[in-house]
Amino acid sequence: MAKQTRDAEFTEYVTSRSGWLRKVAYLLCGDWHRADDLVQETVTKLYVHWAKASRATNLDGYTRRMLVNTFLAEQRTPWWRRTVRTGVEPEVATANLDLEGSLDLRRALAELPPRQRAAVVLRYYCDLSIDQAAEALGCSSGNVKSQSSRGLEALRNNLVARPAVAGRTS
Repeated sequence: MAKQTRDAEFTEYVTSRSGWLRKVAYLLCGDWHRADDLVQETVTKLYVHWAKASRATNLDGYTRRMLVNTFLAEQRTPWWRRTVRTGVEPEVATANLDLEGSLDLRRALAELPPRQRAAVVLRYYCDLSIDQAAEALGCSSGNVKSQSSRGLEALRNNLVARPAVAGRTS
């Protein structure tokens, strides 16, 4: 009976957070299919460690850290570098008022090194404090500050350097 309760709690949590996890994963990796793989791997790890995770004071933070660590660990392996990216833009799940601006930002975000991208996503998309992002990344708050600063500067440079598209108004 305890296993059924445990599984029900796990299923309820993952069902309620799957959309959010997928969005964070997409912002980290820039590819919806890869984001789905990251979420699946994170959910699998979460299930294995559910007894410990369910006792965490901040379950969302625990899960987010698992997702970021999974992403960063994947960046260190040579497998992801061998995959061929098609250059096809992902399907957009929701209507966006500034679709082209959003795509420009996603492209610029994808060009950031993994740790800078993770710091920027955690700080400005997940709205974490410096200390919370440092905990999620497993590094010092000074490292988060420098990674965020460098990431934002690179985003600004990448977005300013892009030529204006003909017929597009800013």
